[in-house]
Amino acid sequence: MISTALTDLWYGFGVALEPHNVMWCFIGVLVGNMVGVLPGMGPLATISILLPLTFGIKPVGAILMLAGVMYGAQYGGAICSILLNLPCHPPHAVTCLDGFPMTKAGRGGAALGATVFASFVGASWGITEMIFLAPVLVRVAMEFGPAEICSLMLLGLLAGSTLARGSPVKGVAMTVLGLMLGIVGTDIETGSERFTFAMTHLDDGIELIALALGLFGIGEFMNSVNQVSTVNAKYAKVTLKDMRPSREEWRRTIGPMFRGTLVGSLCSLIPGTGPTIASFVAYATEKKLSKTPEKFGTGMIEGVVCPEAATHSSIQGDFIPTMSLGIPGDAVMALLLGALMIQGIVPGPQLIKEHPDIFWGLVASFWIGNIMLVVLNVPLIGVWVKLLTIPYKYLYPSAMFFACIGVYAANNDMFQVGEMAVIGFVGYVLLRLGFHPAPILLGFVLGPRFEENFRRAMLISRGDIMVFIERPISAVFIAMCVLLIGLQVYVRLRPKKPGDTVIPAAFEGAE
Repeated sequence: MISTALTDLWYGFGVALEPHNVMWCFIGVLVGNMVGVLPGMGPLATISILLPLTFGIKPVGAILMLAGVMYGAQYGGAICSILLNLPCHPPHAVTCLDGFPMTKAGRGGAALGATVFASFVGASWGITEMIFLAPVLVRVAMEFGPAEICSLMLLGLLAGSTLARGSPVKGVAMTVLGLMLGIVGTDIETGSERFTFAMTHLDDGIELIALALGLFGIGEFMNSVNQVSTVNAKYAKVTLKDMRPSREEWRRTIGPMFRGTLVGSLCSLIPGTGPTIASFVAYATEKKLSKTPEKFGTGMIEGVVCPEAATHSSIQGDFIPTMSLGIPGDAVMALLLGALMIQGIVPGPQLIKEHPDIFWGLVASFWIGNIMLVVLNVPLIGVWVKLLTIPYKYLYPSAMFFACIGVYAANNDMFQVGEMAVIGFVGYVLLRLGFHPAPILLGFVLGPRFEENFRRAMLISRGDIMVFIERPISAVFIAMCVLLIGLQVYVRLRPKKPGDTVIPAAFEGAE
């Protein structure tokens, strides 16, 4: 198996190193690094805006670019957290606790240098996991029937809507809304119209691009346009010499780096956890294992490298169930699956066999992209900090303009622009009411496939619902769903203990 995986990886490097694919990978990580610095943007909004661009790109280049945006954004987020005490994105909120105190103590450059190295180690471990675990999962998944696939998708929907959100009930409600939006259009089996309200434009269903741009372009921008923090850049001047940690600091980073990597890789195997949960769990774990836990929050380099390694390990590991099983762990992964579907590629166990260039080219591009990010981060830190001084009254209207152009260019249809505007307004209202719309996208992408396999299982079993319990693999997934619900009830009802690490309310539900 090892020799086969290495052979396939060599083939992947051949695909990823083609000049046009290297170009799209570079564009992805560069744009991702830039938006990682900007509060309110993030990979969700950026990938939504870039999604129409993929129509004119070959599938391999398109997925390489979008994936580069995703993991590239995490590098940029760490820069602001450490140098400016500005957690632009949730996974880096915990990095501020020790990163900014190190900056004020004159060791911000060392924290950045250690972070870049820890991020590369965490990402490399996640890539290695993908190389060896994904083909194994595919072999197992080939034994799945409609009942097993339906139960697995139910587990992914439940996990995605309950684990990474502030309120599980709100998360489930948003997932159900996504499922309802996913069934709008024409029934594939009967040909009857469903929830179209006599609008012929909805016969083919709601467009993924309009939904994504509405929720994470218009909605997110409207919600965060007035949340502008004053940027204090007096600590932001960092040279290459400053980014070299001392020998003692290197010694202290080794253990936390690998422990954070392990935590992130384990979290990535649970759909719905995401990098935010992984970073906070890693920080809490490292603090409990430390001989001097009282020093955490005062500028401990362990408190910087551990969550950053966990974040990058989790992000790369999230691709394992997404690419091998077609089960996205969060909204960003659901958007990447949508990009594949736009290209006419059905994600799932057959992806590796039918489109090896996409899968192995993506795996190889991860290493290429992470090396690019290591090289890019050093000279561009000053540029990213300057970017934060751009007035938001110019930045957000520009982003919304490109969103409108993108959704119109997809099908040359003004109806979809209006569709995006309505969805964006609804998304903004949901955000103001505390309902994060990310699970909507998860339900929208998985909904039609969940319904298809459910109906197929019912036809095969002649309407016997017990088929989901009688088949062993399906029964295991159903039991995990019940366990997940029970665990959520227990966590919410148990009394909180002093010292519990909790994600700040400001970041709950964010991606």
